[in-house]
Amino acid sequence: MKVKKGEKELQKRIQTGTVTRSDVARRLAELAFGKANDCVKLVLGEHTQPDGLDLSLLTELKRNDKGTLEVKLVDRLKALEQLAVLAENEGTDLESFLQAMQESGEPG
Repeated sequence: MKVKKGEKELQKRIQTGTVTRSDVARRLAELAFGKANDCVKLVLGEHTQPDGLDLSLLTELKRNDKGTLEVKLVDRLKALEQLAVLAENEGTDLESFLQAMQESGEPG
């Protein structure tokens, strides 16, 4: 998978245990508002290899004995609820944060 801009710094913070509230809020916003396009491409067989696909919203992929695929994605409502709780506890302006996320064009 491609490494997004800023992903290396986040990986360092994860490894050192210094993840910030803004890291958590950004990730929750990505889950709540992210696009599942790449997940659909994988399921429809448009890409046989997951390399380069953003599958962060995919939580489970099963094929049953009849060949039917079962796809489960992140629960967006739970991500939104957690984002709201985080913003409430932080005392931050959630609307400003969400506006900045929209203006950036894509999460990350």
